[in-house]
Amino acid sequence: MDFADGGDVNQVIKERSKKDENGNRKFLTEDELLNYFTQMCLAVKHIHDRKILHRDIKSHNFFLTKKGIVKLGDFGIARVLSNTRSKAKTVVGSPSYLSPEIINNEAYSFKSDIWSLGIVLHETAALEAPFQGSSFNKLLSRIVKSKPRPVQAQYSPAVTSLLKLMLSKDPNLRPSIHQILKTPVIEKRIQRFLQEDTFKEEFAHGLLHNQNVFEEFKKV
Repeated sequence: MDFADGGDVNQVIKERSKKDENGNRKFLTEDELLNYFTQMCLAVKHIHDRKILHRDIKSHNFFLTKKGIVKLGDFGIARVLSNTRSKAKTVVGSPSYLSPEIINNEAYSFKSDIWSLGIVLHETAALEAPFQGSSFNKLLSRIVKSKPRPVQAQYSPAVTSLLKLMLSKDPNLRPSIHQILKTPVIEKRIQRFLQEDTFKEEFAHGLLHNQNVFEEFKKV
């Protein structure tokens, strides 16, 4: 694996969450947030296209180079599904990032990774986890039953709407990774992080062909 000389996203969150002399935290700008998140999405797309369910997506596993390039690592509990409709049943993952369906002991698939990715987006935006509890059981209960803690920083409706969809309790209401990549605020950043030959390879099969897919999805 490439050396992550810039640490990981969790370290960025911890550093930014430290309060200054005025008691303020240093929230990421929307551009900084979306530059990180777009790369996270591209990494998740790459594995989901290959039917790989990561199952441990968290801020600690998005590694960084000093140039701000994001890499997804730690595939220790990943699973390759036989097809896009296959589901897993084993309860695995880091507690704060577990999807409601895993906690409820239901079969799950790629939308569970999307939930975990939504937790990472919320963490990076709010500089704190969306669900917190004083015990393991309270944490799991809040994930299943409670609304996420609000994001205090001022981000655009495009970001907050995307976050809300990704943290839908019902996996059927969450967007796929391709639908996320098709949102205008994400789509316009994609080519910043992919060389032309890589871009053509990743999107050669028209995976983003539906111009209105996210707008239609939001109506569900």
